[in-house]
Amino acid sequence: MKIAYLAAVAAVLTAGGCATTNTAAGGEAAAVEQLPERSRALYEQDREAILAMQGEYAVTFDFRETVPVAEGYELAEPKLTPAREVVIVVEDTGDFIMLQHLLIVGPEEEPFIVKHWRQDWRYEPETVLAFQGHDDWTVEAVPAAEAAGAWSQTVYQVDDSPRYAAVAPWTHDADGVSTWEPPVSWRPLPRRDDTTRDDYDVIAAVNRHTVMPWGWTHEQDNSKLVVEEDGAVHELVREIGVNTYRNTDLSNDQAAHDYWAATREYWELVRGYFNHLEASSRRFHIEDDAEGTQLYGPVLEAGQRVLFGIATTGEAYAEAEALLDSQITVVE
Repeated sequence: MKIAYLAAVAAVLTAGGCATTNTAAGGEAAAVEQLPERSRALYEQDREAILAMQGEYAVTFDFRETVPVAEGYELAEPKLTPAREVVIVVEDTGDFIMLQHLLIVGPEEEPFIVKHWRQDWRYEPETVLAFQGHDDWTVEAVPAAEAAGAWSQTVYQVDDSPRYAAVAPWTHDADGVSTWEPPVSWRPLPRRDDTTRDDYDVIAAVNRHTVMPWGWTHEQDNSKLVVEEDGAVHELVREIGVNTYRNTDLSNDQAAHDYWAATREYWELVRGYFNHLEASSRRFHIEDDAEGTQLYGPVLEAGQRVLFGIATTGEAYAEAEALLDSQITVVE
């Protein structure tokens, strides 16, 4: 089971790119309750846009390199991948919303579920994660002026380790279209490149979410950068990405809800590990190989054993915690 599952997961993640938990939805933070009427109305519109990203979707992941900046660079072939995905609300406390993506893979009648990326949204955040290159992360303060009226989005990988983060306000137009677009931020190589190339180190991305009545899109304006050990940065190539989530009725979406019901306590413990890491350190290093054999593969596979009743939640998490301890170094 282990080899077949991890091979399938690797294939899906390389190509691409339930009910709520027991946290009470819609609870309001005291600071939000004191907002002026107009700010409170905008805050509620922001929440509606974020929560509108939950649901069942037919997805396309579309990435295309566009501008060969470095002399002699040849553009890679475009990568277009279809998928089926369920997005669930894991937590909603008013000024914090957690959305978990679950991929439905395999035959219609016998699907299996791959825990995919997660997005955490926090209103007027005090800190935000920042990728520094070479697997290093820092926790940085958000200036009060930048945080005012804005939301941070922090994206986490399939093993709940960080992927990228940024801060920006939402905008809403009269046609019911909502957009969130932050300044450029850095992120590690995506799995689609990390498994096949080693000619760059970081993606600098502008990350735009647009929510519409028919679904939502996740656009990326990417620059692939080479980062030298001395900090010098060289741009290799530019890329655009458009991930499209169209509302659809997935006939086998119950498999995603069943997976989450069986494994959510395990993943809550894994999230708790990273929450503590972010809260207790200012800089840390996360080591994994391109194929994920050192970290994300084993952490996912431990969750599968919980799903199939082969291990208890506690047993699986003990294994995951040991792996995380071995691959993560607190720098300061």
